[in-house]
Amino acid sequence: MLDPYKIIEKYYPKDTDIYFILKIHSEQVCEKALQIADKHPDLKLDKQFLFEASMLHDIGIFMCDAPRIHCRGTHQYIEHGYLGAEILRAEGLPQHALVCERHTGTGLTKDTILKNKLNIPAQDYFPQSLEEQVICYADKFFSKTKLAEPHSLDQIRKGLAKFGTYQVAMFDTWNARFCC
Repeated sequence: MLDPYKIIEKYYPKDTDIYFILKIHSEQVCEKALQIADKHPDLKLDKQFLFEASMLHDIGIFMCDAPRIHCRGTHQYIEHGYLGAEILRAEGLPQHALVCERHTGTGLTKDTILKNKLNIPAQDYFPQSLEEQVICYADKFFSKTKLAEPHSLDQIRKGLAKFGTYQVAMFDTWNARFCC
């Protein structure tokens, strides 16, 4: 059985602020994803995969320049998904890698990437499997800068609206499916 903490500790020293931030954020996302699985047994979600991939979805943040969360890398934060995917592919975890590269917003279109000149490979990145969608949805509730305060639905919608109405529409679709 895969231990995601061992992989995290391979890239993040345990006694650092960034390890603490990543660990807490990932555990919050994981807990919400597993709650969804428990509330919706009809979806037949793979709970082991939800646990592992939730814990590893942000593995690439250390490579980014994001001082507010103690990341001192050289890449833009938008790149953390595909960078994390590269790490997990190298670890032999191709399915987990897909979660990394597809969890930004509610997914990114190739057109959005090109139009905004985002420094990530230009292709569509949308959560495909139910597990990917659940993790992406759960991730929207938790910030790495305010660990103690989950986002409200209104805060999430407002944040996503900056990136297009399709982001909000997808979130609302997931909320109807995965909520209560």
